[in-house]
Amino acid sequence: SSSSSSSRQTSTSSSLSAGAADRSTFSSAQDWLDSAVQDREESGGFDESSFLVGILGDLHMDPRKMEDYEEGRKHWVPILQRGKEAHGNVAVVSLGDLGESKNCDHNEANPTELFAGTTVCHELASEFLSSFGVPYEVIGGNHDLEGIDEFRTDAQNLQLFLEQHGKPTPQFCREIADKTLLVGLCSTIFREAPYTSHEVIIDEAQIDWFEDLLEQHPANGGWKIFVFTHAPPNGSGLRVLQENHVVNGCCWLNHSNEGQCRRFIELVRKHRSIKAWFSGHFHLGQDYQDSITFPTIPREEGPYPNRGSCVFAQTSVMRSGTSRDGRQQSRLLRGNADGFEICTVDHQKGGKIRLDATITYRDDSHEVGVYMHDDDAYDHDKYFKVYTPTEGDQQFYCGADTDEECPITEDEPVTMDTKVWWRLSNGRVLGVMNGMLLEYDSSTLAPLGLVLSKEELLGRAIAVVDSGIEDCLVQDEEDGMEGADCPDMESLSGEEREQAVLVHDLEQGSITVVQPNEDGSYWRKIVRNKIARMKERRREQAAIQYGMERLWLDEKDAKQSVVSTWGPYTTTSGNAL
Repeated sequence: SSSSSSSRQTSTSSSLSAGAADRSTFSSAQDWLDSAVQDREESGGFDESSFLVGILGDLHMDPRKMEDYEEGRKHWVPILQRGKEAHGNVAVVSLGDLGESKNCDHNEANPTELFAGTTVCHELASEFLSSFGVPYEVIGGNHDLEGIDEFRTDAQNLQLFLEQHGKPTPQFCREIADKTLLVGLCSTIFREAPYTSHEVIIDEAQIDWFEDLLEQHPANGGWKIFVFTHAPPNGSGLRVLQENHVVNGCCWLNHSNEGQCRRFIELVRKHRSIKAWFSGHFHLGQDYQDSITFPTIPREEGPYPNRGSCVFAQTSVMRSGTSRDGRQQSRLLRGNADGFEICTVDHQKGGKIRLDATITYRDDSHEVGVYMHDDDAYDHDKYFKVYTPTEGDQQFYCGADTDEECPITEDEPVTMDTKVWWRLSNGRVLGVMNGMLLEYDSSTLAPLGLVLSKEELLGRAIAVVDSGIEDCLVQDEEDGMEGADCPDMESLSGEEREQAVLVHDLEQGSITVVQPNEDGSYWRKIVRNKIARMKERRREQAAIQYGMERLWLDEKDAKQSVVSTWGPYTTTSGNAL
């Protein structure tokens, strides 16, 4: 377990001076910067360990709507200039999703082409990011390879991305100050995504590179590493959108690949040199306290998370039309050998700077973190906040030593207020919140995806029952399946039981068996990537045209007559007929 500590209070930590605590009273960024510089000079001045980084969330640039970007740059340039004058260790990091995923009247020859991922998109983004007067780094998000009409493959689109931004590789590593690294990992898969194209996928070569970098820069060697990715890793504890990213399986890095998805938090737990991890993707503001999470939380608040020595921070957006909660904000990271501060640059308030959290290093592997403001967005909790299983909620362990039946809802119908979670014998975790059945990661308890929707669950009860057999013989009437050995019964004995999750209608008496996926997970991995869906729509359009030309249907009737069929299993039968 981690011995780092955190606090959810608004007072300052002992490492900050009184001047720093009073910075919340400043109405202008200039006054805030003057005070911050004065504090630093009075406590020993700047040195080779001092640094300042401007962090920009999802830009989604639209060449027709440049006003907010120009205003945001005006806010940032003086801040970055002060850093250059003070110590020179300054950079900007863009968290990806550089272009708008719509047609932006940018290509007269193709009026339906999406702007994101095109050559003209990355040219515009490169020009903008180069205009801040300091070096910039950028990593790709889930929209940055979306130039599907211009490039046939992800590799071709990625090459354009790298060339336009002067990147030798998708990932980056910049030593911003003495023994302080900025490290970025880039999403490199769009057309070839196994499921939704909105999943942020870091390829295996980058993950291996990242792990090797961490091995070579250990905490006990004095290294401090700040990581940047478009989406956060599973286990970060950041606020996510249940109705969007959770149900579609695109919350976390490599979300649909269970092993890779969990690998990032495992690296965080192992390597205490990782001090902070910044991400965007959700288009949510920075006024929620859970837009920043510390390495630990008090045990009484829920399952004790092991986040190593890492602080996770969500980053908002710059343009008004891209915000989900009305906020327009960026992150400011500044620090030195003693610790660092995470701040908000508020683009709706003239670039006003707010200190959000201060982290003080106790030694190479331990730190003290303090929130520096109250949760300014409390009223939005019910709409945005996703339920995470916590101690104190109704919970069940349906394990090998429990009864043969776990009556999850005690024969009571699920309502919108039902809040319950349970762990199956095989370790899988399921839970009910907002009338939906979700699956959660067995280690971090982070939400993974939708199992049953409200329409399928409300008014029904849930139970878990044994489904295994005692004589290790599968009875099946189908030819060739008269009997089959149970391959893993010995390994399951005493440790894991075969179980069935049942949802039953209390009035009609119907029972739904919630079948797991072939990999053992339960959440629905059914959203195909954008290329697959585009081809499906084109096939349907061809069918409509066929109906009009060959069957003499008018357009309306032709559209209504066309249906599609897909291949996923819909029966337990071993015969396709």
